[in-house]
Amino acid sequence: MEESKRQQKYARQILKDLGEVFQKNPNHYFGSSLVTLTGTEVSPDLGFVKCYFSVLPEKNAEEVMLSLNEKKSEVRKHLGNIIGKRVRIVPALAFFMDNTEVSASEMNKLIDSLVIPPADDTEED
Repeated sequence: MEESKRQQKYARQILKDLGEVFQKNPNHYFGSSLVTLTGTEVSPDLGFVKCYFSVLPEKNAEEVMLSLNEKKSEVRKHLGNIIGKRVRIVPALAFFMDNTEVSASEMNKLIDSLVIPPADDTEED
């Protein structure tokens, strides 16, 4: 199901506002890890937001995920302070790891490890 323009606009705004929340005190939420918010998806009723993030170093990803889930209500409160005057309902948040970068890295390693013999000049296509 495709997102409406309203959902897309709202998702971009939530992503921006969550970035603002996390920039104020990143060590509180992420410790010493570098976290990037990579995207958001909003439900059709705008009451639920899936937030995707990536973590460096990758070994700290589970720790960051636990920290975010513990502080989810705090993040929602800060988000509400930012968007409260513009929306009727502050959406519920769910955090998910974005493994796109990891998958791309694994694909690159796999492609680099392929042994491709040189083309035979005697054969014609």
